[in-house]
Amino acid sequence: MSVIEVRRRVRQLHGAETRAAWLLVIPFLVVFLAMFVAPLAYSAYLSLFSSQLVGGEIFTGLGNYARALQDPSFWGGLGRVALFLFIQVPIMLAAAIFFALAIDSRRVRGGRLVRLLVFIPYAVPSVVATLMWGYLYGTDFGLITQIFKAVGLTSPNLLSPGNVLGSTMNIVCWEFIGYNMIILYAALRSIPEELYEAAEIDGASQLRIAWSIKLPAIRQAILLTVIFSIIGSFQLFNEPNLLFNIAPNAIGTDFTPNLYAFNVAFKNQEINYAAAIAFLLGIVIMIVSFVVQRATNRTEDES
Repeated sequence: MSVIEVRRRVRQLHGAETRAAWLLVIPFLVVFLAMFVAPLAYSAYLSLFSSQLVGGEIFTGLGNYARALQDPSFWGGLGRVALFLFIQVPIMLAAAIFFALAIDSRRVRGGRLVRLLVFIPYAVPSVVATLMWGYLYGTDFGLITQIFKAVGLTSPNLLSPGNVLGSTMNIVCWEFIGYNMIILYAALRSIPEELYEAAEIDGASQLRIAWSIKLPAIRQAILLTVIFSIIGSFQLFNEPNLLFNIAPNAIGTDFTPNLYAFNVAFKNQEINYAAAIAFLLGIVIMIVSFVVQRATNRTEDES
C-alpha cells in the first residue's frame, strides 16, 4: 500500500469520525439553542423595551436597567440575599464538611445509615419541605409552639418580620447539607489511603489528618460547593414564595430579587422590567462567583 493511499484512508477515517461526532452533538446543540440560548436572547431583547398604554412597545435601551439600579425594592432584596449568603452558607458548608469528615473517618457507627439520614432531606421537594417547616413554625398549632407551651415558656414567633429570614436559612440548611456532604464525601473517597496510613504511623490524630491532609485535598470540591451555594442563594425563590402565603406580613413581594422579578412579571405585568431585573441578578451572580473563584485560586498559588 502506497503512502498516498494510506493518507487517503486516514483522511476518510477522520472524516467519518467527524461526521459521527457531529451526529451525536447536533441533538444536544438543537435542544441547548432552543431551550436556553433562544429564551435568553429573547429575554435580553424584551429588557430593552417598555410597554406603555399609548404607543405599545417602545425601545428604551438600558432604561429598564437604570430603573432597576434606582429601585429600592431590588436593592432591599439583594441586601437580604447577601445577608443570607454570609450567614447561611458558612453554617451549611461547615455542617456538610463535619458530616463528610465524620463519615469518612469510619469512626462513626452506622456510617451508611448516617449518610442516608443526612442526605434524605435533599430528596424532599423544596415545596414540601417549606410547607412542613411552615407548619412547625406556626404560632397557633405549630409543633415548636406546642413544645414551648408544654414546658410553660412563651414561644418565639419564628415567622415574624425579624425572624423570618433566619427561619428561611434553617429550611435551606436542612435541605442542602446532605447534598453538599455527598459532594465532599465523594472527594474524600478519592484520596489515597496510603496518605492516612503514613500519617497514622507518624502519630497524627484524626483531627490532624483531617486538617492537614483531607481539607487541603478536597479544596476544589469545597470551592465547587461554595459556588453552587452562592448561585442558590441569589436564586432563592421557593421558600420565601411559600412562606409569603403563610406569613404575608413578614415577607413582602420583594423579599428576594427572584421573588420580586416574579411578582413584577406576573402580577404587575411588567415583563420588560422583570427581564432587566433577572439579567442584573445574573450579572451579580457571575461577578460574585468570579471573585470567589479568583480569591481561592490566588490563595492556592500563594500557599
